[in-house]
Parts: sequence; structure tokens; C-alpha cells
Amino acid sequence: MAKNIDISAQWAGGMGMLKKAIETTRTRGFWNAFVEIPNPKAYGENALEAGKEQFESLLNATLDIQGQSSNGSLIGDEVSPFGMSLDVKYPAIDVRDLVGASNAARKQWAQLENDDRFIVCLKMLEKLNEKSVCLAHAVMHTTGQAFGMAFQAGGPHAQERALEALAYAYQATSALPPEVTWEKPMGKHPSLVMGKQYKIKPRGIALTIGCSTFPTWNSYPGMFASLATGNSLIVKPHPQAILPLAISILEMREVLNEAGLDPNLVQLAVDKPGSEITKELAQLPDVRIIDYTGSDVFGDWLQANAPQAELYMEKAGVNSIVITGTDDFSGMCQNIAMSLCLYSGQMCTAPQNIFIPENGIDADDGHKSFDEVANSLKEAVHGLLSKPERAAAVMGAICSGATEKRIQDCAAQGEALLPSTEMTTQDGQTLRTPLIMFGDKKNQSLWKDEQFGPISFVIKCSDAESAIDEAAALAHAKGAITASFYGTETNLEEAAIDKLAGAGALLSCNLTGQILVNQTAAYSDFHVSGANPAGNASLA
Repeated sequence: MAKNIDISAQWAGGMGMLKKAIETTRTRGFWNAFVEIPNPKAYGENALEAGKEQFESLLNATLDIQGQSSNGSLIGDEVSPFGMSLDVKYPAIDVRDLVGASNAARKQWAQLENDDRFIVCLKMLEKLNEKSVCLAHAVMHTTGQAFGMAFQAGGPHAQERALEALAYAYQATSALPPEVTWEKPMGKHPSLVMGKQYKIKPRGIALTIGCSTFPTWNSYPGMFASLATGNSLIVKPHPQAILPLAISILEMREVLNEAGLDPNLVQLAVDKPGSEITKELAQLPDVRIIDYTGSDVFGDWLQANAPQAELYMEKAGVNSIVITGTDDFSGMCQNIAMSLCLYSGQMCTAPQNIFIPENGIDADDGHKSFDEVANSLKEAVHGLLSKPERAAAVMGAICSGATEKRIQDCAAQGEALLPSTEMTTQDGQTLRTPLIMFGDKKNQSLWKDEQFGPISFVIKCSDAESAIDEAAALAHAKGAITASFYGTETNLEEAAIDKLAGAGALLSCNLTGQILVNQTAAYSDFHVSGANPAGNASLA
């Protein structure tokens, strides 16, 4: 370990950024601490080339985490959804050694002044931001996101969410003074005087369980909230998406080393399918916080089997669009088409069910029948994907074979409005276009559950009110992270706000431009409400 630096003196500049983040969480306005495009002014003239070289230097090699214990064996079978084998190997661990090192590091970390912990975390974010291009390639080739989205979501947007978590954590941990002199007047007698101290009590070890589609975006908030509040951290990535979190942990450990702190405050725990260690980690008595993004099945297992830990979860949900009318029919169709195609629907915020009244809707260019609305949505998707290079930039690649199988299984259980087809780009990438099905009573077992991936359903409802009610009932029963409403009648919009937002979904109304229901803005939008089965906590 390096000699301890004077943390407050050396790195305190980041506190200004933290104060701005705190202010923005209160105003709920727009602000970015990190530039969301790989601008040479922000990231350096040669950042794109250097970041790609950094990524390529990790391939076909062993990623060594100096100072972290290993059992001597190596793990790693990541394959890019774009067809390339990464062949990165990671040291396997002994869970008991990991826990012992984590507890030892936490004692030192908990003794720091509160501000110093935040200053170290802010320095980590600075280092991660500098690594954004490398991280983008790692995210791209583990998740299937196109490079532009991988850079934004895997780099600066993930870092914004981490900074947002720090903003909330700082407000909580600095709400009380560390010490006060308490004095009670006693009339003619001398006052009673006491010195009082208030200390933050960390819970213990925090376990982050990463997901395969957004490994950094979904993990960073919990990771940084846990660290800032004095806990040590173990990160267990999804076996398909280890590299982005491994790079992140290397950068974070470098900062700890530079500060003269024990780098085992942050440790990586890898496993492989068939030899999973997640359950063993989750049930350890010293693991007192778990952040989890993933399926209902494993989320339910955690709730039942890890009672010693505070559990923060994002699980499956059924996101809906309700169309009752519009004053911009073309803009509506184009906006929905982009939402259905973006990252091939492999987003927890992507819409799945589209509810339309059977008698159609009134639009700016006249009345539209149900079939006209459905076919216009289909044509909008066709138009968006008409150029393979543009399609590749929007859709990326399918992340897993399970999603490919899901597309095929759904297609066999009903009538397709738009069949899913394979598309090959000029550089040989194979893409999968969205599947849009008609939803009815015969296949309601499909559309009333989350069908993760580029799968959506157009569903005929008796009227506008029943469309709102159906979407809201699904949100209550199955969970929903987002909901979208289109309409021109005030009473219907008020009903949508009351019922859909009331069901705990982040509701967007009449989106026709460049903002999509899939997207959430740090400091302004809450990602997951904690108010329905899609999750019990919110980012941030």
C-alpha cells in the first residue's frame, strides 16, 4: 500500500461537483457532470484510438487483480454478441478469503472522516470517466449494445447515476453534526452540559450482483452508495458481462492504493455457469446489503434466503403503451418505433404491450382504425430499419441465446403483425429485427408476463378507458418500470396519470420527438419506483 495522502487536500476538488449534483436532485433540472459523447475536448484528441487499444490489450489475456486473493484457477468464457471471443481470464476466488479481506478493509474505511470517503469515491468516478472509451468497447462486446449506446450507457450515464447516488448518500450522512455540546438550562442552578457524538454505523459487506445487459449502469449506483456510507464491496458480475465491471474495479482499486487505503475494500468475485457462487455469497452473515438486477425467480430466492441483508432489487416488469388519440400521428409512430427497436428491446424500460381501442383513435390527419394504427407502427419500424447501418446503430445485437429462443417461442403462439427476421450488415453483423405480435385471449399468458427482448404485442381493447385499466392492472400485478400514454382528451390523460403513475410506473405522455420512454435522466427521473413488483427500490 502507498503512504496515506492527505485526501482532503489532494482531491477535494470533486466536492464542487458533488454539491452541484445535490442541488440538481432538488431542482430536478438538466445537468451533466460527464460529457455523454466521446468529444475530443472532453476525453482527449486520441481518446477513441487509445480507448480501443486499452480494450484490445485486455483480450486473450489474464486480468490480474493485484492484492486480491485467488484460489489459483482462472475463469472466463465471455463471447461478444457480435461474434468475437474475448478470451479474458479472471482469477477465481475462495469466498472465505474474500470475506476476511473485505472485513479488514472496511474497518480502515469506516475510520475515515465522512467527507474523505466521498472525496475518494469522487476520485474513482473521475478515473472511470477517463476510462469511458475502453469501458464502451467492453460493454459493447459483452452486451451487444452498439458502440454509441455502449459509450453513453456504460460510461458517462452510468457515472452520472453513481454521482446521483453519492448526492443522496451525502445528504443522509451529513444531516447530523459529528459532535455537539448539549446544554440544558436549570434556572438558578448550573446548566447541565454534555458532549455528544454522532457516528455513522456501516452495515457491513455490500454485495452487488451484476446483470448481463447494463453491467455498469445498473451496478454503479448501489456500489457507490454502499462505499460512501462506509461499507466494503464485493461485486459479482454476470458471467456474460464480467469485463466492464472488472475494468471498473481495477480503476477503483488504483484510487484506493494511491490514497494509501486497503484496495480490498472493493473486490471482484467471478464465477461461471454451473459453478455459481452467488447464493453462497448472498447468504454470508457478513453480507448485509445486496443490490440485484435480474429475473423474478432469483430475486424471489434472495428475498426468501438472504434475510440478514437489506435487499435492493430491480426485477421483471411489463411496460405498456396506451394509445387513445394523438395530435401528431407520424411523430407518435416514429417515436414508438424507436422505443421498440432501441438495443433490440433489451432494456428494462422498453415497452412491450401496446393497447389500442378497437374503434381506433382520432389523430391530427383524421380518424384511424385499429388496423391503420397497427400497420402504421409496423411501417414506422420498417422505415427506421430500412438502412442496415442505421439499424445496427439502433439495435445492436441480441445479448443471449435465451432471448433468441424467446423470440421463436413467442412467434409460434399467435399471429405476427411484423415477423422478426435476420438482417446482415455490410461488415457482417447479424441483427434480429423486432417481433410485433397481435395480443389476444389465446396468447395472454405471453403478453401478461415480461417477454424480454425485441418482442411486443398490439392489443385490441373495447375502449380508451379499458385500455388504461388493462395497462394499470398489469403494472399492479406484474410490475412496470415505464408506461406511455397518447391522447388528446384531458379526462383520459388525467385517468392515465391517476392509474398508471398510481401503479408506480414512470409515466410519459405524448412523446413524439427525440425523448423516448426507454430513457431516464439522472437527477430528474426516478428509475424504478419501488411501488410495484418491478422493484423495491429506486435509482437513486
